[in-house]
Formats: sequence, structure tokens, C-alpha cells
Amino acid sequence: MKLVRKDIEKDSTGQVTLIPEDAEDMWHAYNLLQVGDSLRASTIRKVQTESSTGSVGSNRIRTTLTLCVESIDFDSQACQLRVKGTNIQENDYVKMGAYHTIELEPNRQFTLAKKQWDSVVLERIEQACDPSWSADVAAVVMQEGLAHVCLVTPSMTLTRAKIEVNIPRKRRGNCTQHDRALERFYDQVMQAIQRHINFEVVKCVLVASPGFVREQFCDYMFQQAVKTDNKLLMENRSKFVQVHSSSGHKYALKEALCDPVVTNRLADTKAAGEVKALDDFYKMLQHEPDRAFYGIKHVEKANEAMAIDTLLISDELFRHQDVATRSRYVRLVDSVRDNMGTVHIFSSLHVSGEQLGQLTGVAAILRFPVAELSDQEDESSSEED
Repeated sequence: MKLVRKDIEKDSTGQVTLIPEDAEDMWHAYNLLQVGDSLRASTIRKVQTESSTGSVGSNRIRTTLTLCVESIDFDSQACQLRVKGTNIQENDYVKMGAYHTIELEPNRQFTLAKKQWDSVVLERIEQACDPSWSADVAAVVMQEGLAHVCLVTPSMTLTRAKIEVNIPRKRRGNCTQHDRALERFYDQVMQAIQRHINFEVVKCVLVASPGFVREQFCDYMFQQAVKTDNKLLMENRSKFVQVHSSSGHKYALKEALCDPVVTNRLADTKAAGEVKALDDFYKMLQHEPDRAFYGIKHVEKANEAMAIDTLLISDELFRHQDVATRSRYVRLVDSVRDNMGTVHIFSSLHVSGEQLGQLTGVAAILRFPVAELSDQEDESSSEED
């Protein structure tokens, strides 16, 4: 998704102009739109014209309309998004208040205005527009003195850093200059990895090089991580995969991505994190039911006790037409994050999202059992008996 313009005021009103680029972006657009929003986009309207002789003809004319959104229809198979509403801005061809349906398409700009931009919607825009959020794979392609740090998204490869260091040749009986330059080079590559790779999203970091450069670099990096107690690198050590490439230039990345070790590693999708979170919830429900809650009332009560460690919530709940209900879920997400909890927003198009939908669409794994709530449940069930 490409962000063309963003004008959001301090009171959370305003508008954004976006260009969806692929099927994934159409899904994001569907989740951004709500009934009552204002949508401005280019569309085709059938207009009737009357000639001087009185004959009536009709022409299809491309025009730009601004609609007050009344209904949104998304076809997940064709990835088409149809938005129906009434015209709210003067137009040469369409009367004020007349109904029209705009069909949003990839690579066609639209402007969306809302009375209230909440944190969940803004986060979705940030994720859709930031390539690093969709980049499952990072790569460091290197040779002595040259390295490229790249992010690999489904549609493109982005170079985030290029490191060049002049490394003197080894001399007979004196290798100190060579070793110092090499150490300086490795240190710069290590800094670039920490600066440009989001380990929350990236599930695999390829380190590709000819010869033994990749082994020497990885040894140096993890030795430094141990010395400096760098938890970020130590915790994500298992994500680093060493593969061969013919050089340290960016074009050599293609060889690394074709390596069978890499293709097996990348077999699982971005939804793997959601699947694991749901699996953890079911295990907790089985072994420690006092620490696994579902249903909005129970989850809210657990949140009041600051007991939520992981919140699982379906994006379907944020598409609720009732503003008060939607705000309730947004407040819950914000509150859990404020209390240092983890939030997984599940896509209702994924199997894991469908399973969560069967559990009311909201569930939580707790840090500790909430005894009061469990007691209340017992009391209410005994009263019913």
C-alpha cells in the first residue's frame, strides 16, 4: 500500500490518501472502511443526455465522487471491493444525495476521511504502508569489504543498507591492519542488522557469501552479542541461516533464495504466529482453565485486573457498524498494550481467524489466574442449579 498523503488532526479527525497495490492491500482497505466514512475516488457513471432535437442518449463518463459510505462488500476470491453510498459533494453529473457504487481497484488512488481515527486503524495503515511489516525474510549478502542488508517482501527486494569498507591485503608476518579493518566491517554490518531488521516480523535472516566470510561474520556477531549481553541477537539466533552466494552484490541474493534449506525454512506463512498463539490458548484452556478466558465480558474483567498476557482478537470485530461496540474493542486492545500485554489481531480470512470466531472472536491468555472471576462463575452456576 502506498501512502500518498496523511492529514490527521490532534482531535483524531482527518483524511488519508492511499493507493492499494495488490490483493493484500484490498483486504487492508476493506478493514479500513466503515459505514459513515467519507470516500473520494474516481469512478464511472452512466449519464443520460438530451440533445436539442429531444432524443435521449446515455454515455459512460469517468468522474470523481465523494460518497458517505452506507455499505461495503468485499469479494475475497476476486479481491474486489464495492462501496455503496450517497453523493455528498457537488458534481456535474451526479446530484447531491444520489446513490452510487464505487469499485475500488489495485493501483487506483482513493481518499478516506473519518470523524475518528482510532489506534487500530492507524496501526493497520502503518503496517500496510511499511514494507518491513510484510517482509518475512531479511538477507545479508556479503563478501570481504562489501555487504548489502535487504528486506524481501512478496513483491520486491528492498536494500536497507550498503556497507563498504576498504580492507588491506594480508602481509607476510603482519595481518593486524587486515584484521582490524575486517573487524570494523563486521561491526558495521552487525549495527545495520540491528537497525534495519524488525525481528518481530522477520522469521528468517539469510547470511550469504562466498567462501568462509559468512561463518566468520556469524561467529564474530554472536561473540559480540554474548560480550555486550545483546538480548535481541541472542534471542533470535535461530533465525539466522547461512547459505552460499557467488558474491556480496545484491543480484547474488537470488541464488541464496533458491537454496533448498531456505525454501523449507520459508514454507510456513506469516499466520504461523497467530496459529501458535491460538494453540497456546487451547493448551492453557485444557491444563489451566483459570488462565484462559474468552468472551468480551470475561476478557474485559481479566483486563481490569491487568492479568492479560496475550490477547487474541479477530479483525471482524473492528468492522462492527455500531461505533460504541467498535470503540469498546479498540479500548481493550489499547489497554492490554498499555499493560505490556501482547496483542494478536487475527485475519478472519485465515483458518486460525475462523477458529477464533467460533470462540466469540476474542480470547486471552492470562499471566495469573483471576480467582474472583472464577468464583463468580461458580456462584452463578450454583444459583442456576
